[in-house]
Amino acid sequence: MCVLLAHAVLAAGQVFELDVQIHPEERAEVTLFGTTFPFTESTLSDEHGRFRFEKLQPGAYTLSVLIPDRGEARQTIEVGPSGADPRGRVTLDISFKEADFLRSDALRRRHSVSMAQLAVPAKAQRRYEEARQCLARHDAEAATRNLEEAVKLAPQFADAWNELGTIAYQTRKYARAEECFREALKQDSQAFEPLVNLGGVLVTVQRPEEAWQYNAGAVALRPNDALAQSQLGMNYYELGDLDRSVAHLERARAIDPAHFSHPQLVLAEIHLRRNEKGAAADSLEEFLHYHPDWPQASRIRERIVELRK
Repeated sequence: MCVLLAHAVLAAGQVFELDVQIHPEERAEVTLFGTTFPFTESTLSDEHGRFRFEKLQPGAYTLSVLIPDRGEARQTIEVGPSGADPRGRVTLDISFKEADFLRSDALRRRHSVSMAQLAVPAKAQRRYEEARQCLARHDAEAATRNLEEAVKLAPQFADAWNELGTIAYQTRKYARAEECFREALKQDSQAFEPLVNLGGVLVTVQRPEEAWQYNAGAVALRPNDALAQSQLGMNYYELGDLDRSVAHLERARAIDPAHFSHPQLVLAEIHLRRNEKGAAADSLEEFLHYHPDWPQASRIRERIVELRK
């Protein structure tokens, strides 16, 4: 799973059911990743592209849809009271274009196995799968224990290192997250997820000069990935290069306007620096359109009114 730069979450309490219809209407392997808290759950859609997840906490999720003959497509979705019916059911109809599916990396990982991966013993693989089951139950501590055992059994297990780093990041253990992502890249230098994740950690801990090579590398590897574009935009913002920052943030919001890294908020800050009040208000309004349950939504609405005066 890939990490993020923003950490705000909705208040826990009510749980929700997610019913999704995807287009094209095909069987798919579907995975839901928590973006601000450790969570992973997978299922299969039916032949018409329908699937369901139950007992979900409110918040933002990354939906991964893998169709064998097409590749993998990802999109941010929000689960919360604004999008739910009185029974707590969130119903979505999502259409993916052919260009949304990434073929190379997803299919390479599905249909080919590196020599290092072949050397991962079955016991380590079982620990990894047990960790994912723990994440589906929101048991991050048990997941971490299983992953630590997996990398002890197989130090070359890059996916396990990346999962450990993701949990560490989401629980704000940034030094450990950096360590795990670096180890994942050491074991698989071509892997995208630890590359973009390491770039995100380094921006979060305010090391933008060091972060740039990883975020730029992630964009070069996957130019149509919203997280990679958003993080590089934020990286340029921290470096003071606002023109390049805007270019990448705009690209991110075009790819996935609801993206969990919230590119509109940084764009609003840039517009305010430039005294472009109308453009800042537009960015904030778009943000609230996609994130109506944001905890500070009322304050943002007040700010929009001020900017429109």
